Amino acid sequence: MQTFLTPPAEPGHRLQPEPSANVDINRRIDAACAQACSAIAPAWPLDRAIAVNPHWERIGHSVRTVAARMAVLGDIRVFPPRAMLCEAWASGRIVAADIDEALAQLPAARVAGLNADQAVAALTERPDLPRLPLLIDVLDDDPQGQRRLSWRQAITHQVSQVCAAYFDVHQADWQPDRGGGLYTFWRTTLTHDHGIGVLMGLPDIARGLAALPATREDAERWVLRRLGLPQEAWADYLEAVLLTVNGWASWCAYLAWEARLAGDSDTHLRDLLAIRLAWGAILLECRDDKAAQRAFSALQVEWDRAPALLQQAENALVVDEAWQLAFELGYQRGLAQRLRAVAPLPATPADKSRLDSGVEVQAAFCIDVRSEPLRRAIEATWPAVQTVGFAGFFGLPVAYTPLATEARRPQLPGLLAPTLEVTERVADTLSDFGPPGDALQACARQARLTRFADADRWGAGSRWPNAAFSSVEAIGAGYLGKLARWLRPSAAARRSVDSAGLGPRYQSVCRPVLSGLDLDAKVDLGARVLHAMGLDFGLAPLVLLVGHGSQSANNAQAAALDCGACCGQTGEVNARVLAWLLNEPEVQANLRARGLAVPADVAFVAALHNTTTDEIEGFDLDLLDDVARVRWARLQSVFLHAGDQVRRERATGLGLDPRSPHATLLQQLRRRANDGAQTRPEWGLAGNAAFLIAPRARSLGAVLDGRAFLHDYDAAQDADGSVLELLMTAPMLVTHWINWQYHASTCDPSRLGSGNKLLHNVVGGRIGVFEGNGGDLRIGLAQQSLHDGTRWRHEPLRLTVIIDAHAEAIERVIALHPVVRQLLHNDWFHLWRFADGGGFKRYSQGQWIAVVA
Repeated sequence: MQTFLTPPAEPGHRLQPEPSANVDINRRIDAACAQACSAIAPAWPLDRAIAVNPHWERIGHSVRTVAARMAVLGDIRVFPPRAMLCEAWASGRIVAADIDEALAQLPAARVAGLNADQAVAALTERPDLPRLPLLIDVLDDDPQGQRRLSWRQAITHQVSQVCAAYFDVHQADWQPDRGGGLYTFWRTTLTHDHGIGVLMGLPDIARGLAALPATREDAERWVLRRLGLPQEAWADYLEAVLLTVNGWASWCAYLAWEARLAGDSDTHLRDLLAIRLAWGAILLECRDDKAAQRAFSALQVEWDRAPALLQQAENALVVDEAWQLAFELGYQRGLAQRLRAVAPLPATPADKSRLDSGVEVQAAFCIDVRSEPLRRAIEATWPAVQTVGFAGFFGLPVAYTPLATEARRPQLPGLLAPTLEVTERVADTLSDFGPPGDALQACARQARLTRFADADRWGAGSRWPNAAFSSVEAIGAGYLGKLARWLRPSAAARRSVDSAGLGPRYQSVCRPVLSGLDLDAKVDLGARVLHAMGLDFGLAPLVLLVGHGSQSANNAQAAALDCGACCGQTGEVNARVLAWLLNEPEVQANLRARGLAVPADVAFVAALHNTTTDEIEGFDLDLLDDVARVRWARLQSVFLHAGDQVRRERATGLGLDPRSPHATLLQQLRRRANDGAQTRPEWGLAGNAAFLIAPRARSLGAVLDGRAFLHDYDAAQDADGSVLELLMTAPMLVTHWINWQYHASTCDPSRLGSGNKLLHNVVGGRIGVFEGNGGDLRIGLAQQSLHDGTRWRHEPLRLTVIIDAHAEAIERVIALHPVVRQLLHNDWFHLWRFADGGGFKRYSQGQWIAVVA
């Protein structure tokens, strides 16, 4: 073992390396800290919630390697719990053929000589996974917390409370001084905290605080030089340190992510690492010589074995990897059977078949799994409606600033940075409702500011001590009205958050519009989006752009139900902006001049699918001509019947009677959506397991149970493969993120999920949630989004992506994009393609292998 420094002979005494080695050691320490920080995936704030794979920054390793590292470094579970797999085996969800095939596919299982009997026997055994300690663990003389909080718990709580105060800029009325950065803020707070020593059983903690370095860099160097660990273990040790505050580390990683998108940098994660490191050194100063010596010895012995322990864990998890694959094979078998039963693709070209098939309406839905049942129901109700799957931000890289606010809100996947601006304007075509032009705009703005000011006064009053009682007396019936709506939820329809603060007079005339684009730029954007959607030929007379949003009350994680990708926003703004743009006569004329088949009578309509109630709402209908309004009116009965069908499919899973009259069932769903006590307004994307990139004809009529993302793609219209490349590097990665957030939150709800929603307390107004009043910041999904109280509603399966394209086209994208290549070669999702003859082939380490049903 290589040791740079031996433990100090006396607490508080710091040895320095030789001057000639100082610069080199500092450089290595800096590199190790940077490497540890680079392993943390971001977590977006509540109002911009994005589903994230919490292992995203580790995809350069195989899933099993990551599972071993998480177990050894952080006691975090990556594969499904064996109890869950045992239940799936006992119920027949996984059959013998699945585990046999899984063992045959996995090279590690073959090398280990693992057979089916051994795999089945392992289901009732506890995995033999070692755990590496941190300095605070070996120093703690009461690690089980029998007389006080364990030091690990106490430190996590203290650091978390400091972070909550430091990062809160929206909730607290009194804001602290953050000028010196997070580390300085923590150091100042800790030195003035006279209760922390009592909480941790350290009456002499002042001695440790006196030795606390003044800067982040000094803290990193001070601790790592004292630990005496081998250099090759530094980065792993530091990553293990960050995993003790993984929630706040993920928040800091988000700040760094956003900074990189803006071409900047952010150091908060390094500050957090230094804080957490420095705590170990503080505790070391509080121990006597013998205790310090024992701690050093124990730590060094254990971390000297780190490579062997990591390999031990990886070997032990081979059986878990086999069961993970068997779980997925069982689902894939049923998926393949359903898709094989679909009628073969028409022999005629897509553009000709579309025009000759009597399509009167095209409806472009988001690829979200919740759209699949409704699309299927609409197509069955009226075959003249052709549905299309497309990413729900409709290809618009925009940020939206509502009227009378400075809240610039991204409306696109978190992988991207917005490049276009959308603002809210009063439509000139409706200026006869009031003062013309800018005067009406100013009136609407002032009306909203006034309403916001009144709401802010209410909120501010309720935050002061005893305000809840004085407010009731001062406001009287207004307060009772709010209380009554909580006690007896209404059956009111969804109300757009974007209309907040606007009076009835202005709600119908304020519309989101693109800013700063000339005609050529608009035409370029319109042509690009239509081509990506496959709608640059054979347009129907009426084209719906259907975004989606959820409806729930008193739900800190509501934005996560709106969209799992687009910064937690609904698709309303994007759909309205695109419909407005494509309806502009000059834009349509220029599209036709460029050779796009845009009929003179085509009309684009923005709509929203309420995923809680399965209703569809239209926007800006007053701007349609008479013919388009007639077509829209005809669709209402289709939406009514299709929505009722889907509501009945979902009713049992929500504890409702699917035999109820349609009006009654709809009212029940609306009341659930408006009920502040409802913890499960809908199941979101629970159950997601597949992503189809193919023409709708490949899945038309197949009952996919709301478990498949569906994105339309016609390889015949993509000669250069550019659309396929876009789909495999954007929507495919987004669906992978969604899939792994659900996977991780199910497999380890205590570390990668956000716990019990009933105990959530919002941190900083928007940052995230605590479960209870402290502990680490919680990331991931609440247990109520995954479990119905009796059973898990989500199966933690890796995504199965099925593409209808030639092997060469798919392989070209894999070769061009290292991220896609890493995900595939390290088994983060499955890749299939449609094969000739109605079958499938799966991609495995550069080879296409026939899928056996």
